[in-house]
This record gives sequence, C-alpha cells and structure tokens, in this order.
Amino acid sequence: MNAASFAAIMLALMTAPDALAYRPFDSTDADVAKQGETELELGLGRLREGNRRFTVAPASVANFGLSGDRELVVEGQREIALNRDEGAPRSTLAENGVFVKQVLRRGVLQGEAGPSVAAEYGILLPPIPDGRGSGFSMAGIVSQRWDAATLHLNVALARTREYEPDAFLGAILEGPGAWRVRPAAEIFTERAAGSARVRSRLVGAIWRAGEELSFDVGLRYAQGPEPVHEIRLGLTWAFGS
Repeated sequence: MNAASFAAIMLALMTAPDALAYRPFDSTDADVAKQGETELELGLGRLREGNRRFTVAPASVANFGLSGDRELVVEGQREIALNRDEGAPRSTLAENGVFVKQVLRRGVLQGEAGPSVAAEYGILLPPIPDGRGSGFSMAGIVSQRWDAATLHLNVALARTREYEPDAFLGAILEGPGAWRVRPAAEIFTERAAGSARVRSRLVGAIWRAGEELSFDVGLRYAQGPEPVHEIRLGLTWAFGS
C-alpha cells in the first residue's frame, strides 16, 4: 500500500469513524490481516443509552497487515445525538484508539492445527471535540474452530479515559464456517472501578459475500448504569494483498 492510499484511508477514518473490533462484536478474534493487506470495517447503527438516543454514522476500523503476524488497528466512532443537553455537541468522534494485534500462536485461523492465540494492546484516545481523557488497554484472545462452530474468548485489562482500572471478559460464538450466512452471538461483562458492571448480549449474523467481502447485522442489549439498546449494520472489505 503506497503513502497516498494510506493517507486517504486515514482521512476517511478521521472524518467518518467508529470502533468495533470484529464486526458486529465488541470482542475480537485471534487473527490479523495478511502482510500488505488492509481490512476496512464500516458500520451504521442506532444506539439508545437510557433516555439518550444516537445515530452511529459511521463506525470505522482499519486493520493494516504488518510483517511477523501483526496488524495495526485504527478505530473511531461518529455519534450523532438525536436528543441532547443544552450546550452538548451534536456530533462526537468517540471510542477512538490505535492498537497493535500480534498472533502469539498460529492455529486454526491461520490454517494450522490447534487454537489460535493473540494479544492486542494500544492507546485509548480522547473523544473529539471534548479532547479530554486517554488510556490504554491490553487483551488476550483465544480462538478455536470446529466443523459446527467457532469460539473466540477475550480477556482485557485497561485504564479508561476517566483514569479508572477496567476489566473485560467476552466470548463470541459463530455458526459453521462453511455456511455462507452464519448465525453469531456475543456475551461480555465489563466493569470499571467506581462504575456499575455492564452485562451485554448480542445476536446477529454474518453473510460472506465473497473471499474479500462480508456483511453483518447485530442486535445488542446491555444492562449497566443505564440500559442500552443497539442495532448494528456493516461490512468488512479486505484489499491490497
């Protein structure tokens, strides 16, 4: 990928972003983009947190394949408030971050035997235009695939943008990989110090339209400080290898 292509992708992320790890989930898998390949994850959604309502347009993640079974991940999410407090911005670029994912053990997701194991670590960047608060996170991921299903387990520790310690435990279960449209579900629990525990459930489906293109849909409900209802629609497109 040349410098002009990289700059164009970065500009697109800065002007129209979102943060999802592996569409349409909050957790991720133990795989990375191939060296020289770029994977773009783009999404739209509606989000309701308590009485607050948002349109997510769009959610964006760019994965740049590096040497040594690594990838660079750049993500962010544009949230447009449909109802807001006086003086609050209508549009916010939230959930921004830059991460590196490294495959620690090559396994089924890399075409080899046994579970795939990876680590992901990086910086949580401040929202825009607020511009306050940054943190970091470290995660371990294990993925295993069978004929009937694929399972991804995630454990993460973080220092939030509010400077609080945070722990995350999540699992994704997908239907048979041979199916063109496969059902999927995710559960996770997360708690930051001083905040109520969040318990989240998502059901959805992934349609593999081709080797380099897939579409997804997800419905999410979470319980925490406030109830959360969310609809997610998106696509993943790989190119450049």
